[in-house]
Amino acid sequence: MKPQAQIRFNNQVDKDSFSATLRRRVDAYFKDNNISKHADATMVIKSIVLLSMYIIPFICLLYFQPTFAVSLALWSIMGLGVAGIGMSIMHDANHGAYSSNKFVNTMMGHSLNLIGGAVLNWKLQHNVLHHTYTNVTYVDEDIADRAVLKFSPHTPVKSYHHMQYIYAFFFYGLLTIYWVIAKDIVQLFKFSASGVNKNTTTENAVFLAKLLFDKALYLTVLFVVPCYFFNFSFGEVLAGFCLMHFIAGVILTVVFQLAHTIEGTAHPLPNEFGVIDNDWTVHQLETTANFSPENPLITWYVGGLNFQVEHHLFPTICHVHYPNIAPIVEATAKEFGVPYLVNYQFMDALEAHIQLLHRVGRLPKLDEVMA
Repeated sequence: MKPQAQIRFNNQVDKDSFSATLRRRVDAYFKDNNISKHADATMVIKSIVLLSMYIIPFICLLYFQPTFAVSLALWSIMGLGVAGIGMSIMHDANHGAYSSNKFVNTMMGHSLNLIGGAVLNWKLQHNVLHHTYTNVTYVDEDIADRAVLKFSPHTPVKSYHHMQYIYAFFFYGLLTIYWVIAKDIVQLFKFSASGVNKNTTTENAVFLAKLLFDKALYLTVLFVVPCYFFNFSFGEVLAGFCLMHFIAGVILTVVFQLAHTIEGTAHPLPNEFGVIDNDWTVHQLETTANFSPENPLITWYVGGLNFQVEHHLFPTICHVHYPNIAPIVEATAKEFGVPYLVNYQFMDALEAHIQLLHRVGRLPKLDEVMA
């Protein structure tokens, strides 16, 4: 497999300028309706609500010091807030979609630090690798094999993968715990070695120092403050912390998987020259699917990520506009004979994901194929 810097798309195969036509029509929607592509009042209100779901339960936990059962309920609400912040606030901001003001995007993007992450690594993994090379095995970090999990049909099969459709969701719950504790540090060195991180050694040293400080501050607030100043037991806080992150991890991972890792989406590989024989825009529609587009509650909470097709085509447009531009994208795709993948029911999308886990976990091993 060629490194990501050498992989390119064959944009000469665009189906009669599908990309140009689509962008012209979407731009016309905003211009004709005199609408900004960035956040509106509903997005500001949503941001306040989701940040409050994370911060206020913690304050209540410290102030009222309720029973253990009530404490776990508060930690659970915080878990919903963590996932909501990740999907709606920091996600839009770090794509430059929240505001036309760079400072506002930077400030809102750093809400990721509030929930234990690091902006630089997230942008490299998500904006660069995932959005550019969606579902391209060994390049798109978001579909890379994780411990006992396999998402691509092109990676080696292990015997334990046969059961991954059963145990996968438990490991999804560990995602953000790993993220907070180790992932950012691992990615710093990994992305620096691969060249994805183009910072100088000095810049990365400064980033590492800031990263360690942010992690220490985050863990101090969530562990030291409750235990030292409010006399919570360490075990009680640890249980709540793990519950919060387990809930957030399951939600964040499942939402992503339902958009890319389902039966029906493509996992193309570049040829020997490092070329993916497809237009980039068409590639996005073949590797991405929407789900539950008619469910307003899901759309609100997941930050429009159930309109993943629109997000991949227009990542700098705030997600509150996706339901309105989706009909334009779908109609244009059908007009040009380009796939537009959608599961209208959440359970249909979830079933499609489980089916893919089952299928890729039971593919023949490479040596069996060669025999």
